[in-house]
Amino acid sequence: MTVEIDGLTVNYEVHEPAAPGEETVVFVLHGWGANVKVYQSIAAVTSAKYRTVLFDFPGFGGSTEPPEPWDVSDFTRFAIRFINSFGAKRVILIGHSFGGRVIIKMTTEHRDLTQFEVEKIVLTDAAGILPKRSFRSKCRTRFYKIAKRCVTLPPVKKLYPDALSALQKKFGSADYAAASPVMRACLVKTVNEDLSALLPQIKAPTLLVWGDKDTATPLADGQRMEREIPDAGLVTLEGAGHFSFLDQPYVYRAVLQSFLKIGAQS
Repeated sequence: MTVEIDGLTVNYEVHEPAAPGEETVVFVLHGWGANVKVYQSIAAVTSAKYRTVLFDFPGFGGSTEPPEPWDVSDFTRFAIRFINSFGAKRVILIGHSFGGRVIIKMTTEHRDLTQFEVEKIVLTDAAGILPKRSFRSKCRTRFYKIAKRCVTLPPVKKLYPDALSALQKKFGSADYAAASPVMRACLVKTVNEDLSALLPQIKAPTLLVWGDKDTATPLADGQRMEREIPDAGLVTLEGAGHFSFLDQPYVYRAVLQSFLKIGAQS
């Protein structure tokens, strides 16, 4: 299904419970570079009890790109408008990676824009804490900036028009290399924002689920969130990486069922 929000087409899915009754609606916010198809297993668990909505952020999956580079607040305000359009009074927010960034912003800085009460939060391998940069990383960034300055000089650009693109692919992440120019700019804006100061402002009970082999958002991030979010608990999934809900699906399902008080499924 699609809907128009602020002139952008948003792709979304609604998974209805077999026996409707709960007024609370679950919204699943995906990670960077992902889309609704990746989170079907989560919807399969939550829709046993709750109406569950999956949607693609602008620029991902079946949703159109934003008209200009967005930062986390832009994505957050958009997500709030989308959720508000459902008219739900109580919601449960589940966020993976980048989706966790948006939830942190939504429930703190932009809480006044929401027309709903956040009943519970589930953050899975969530982003939001800016990592400490190693000496090697700083040197790599410095080299990239110097090289970028060189390849964008008019004479060099004329002789080697593809040099900048090649440099960006070499030094950028896989997400950066795969993105369009607008989404690359969005990525730069989002990953460089540290949201750790907002963690103590999160009021809703929060479940943190982390893979102990996660290298994108390391377990230390989850441990810090557990310390700084007032009502939070951390579950570590052994052997799981950044997509812990896919790496350990049975354990993740059991944890989610327990936290959301969903009857065990066969």
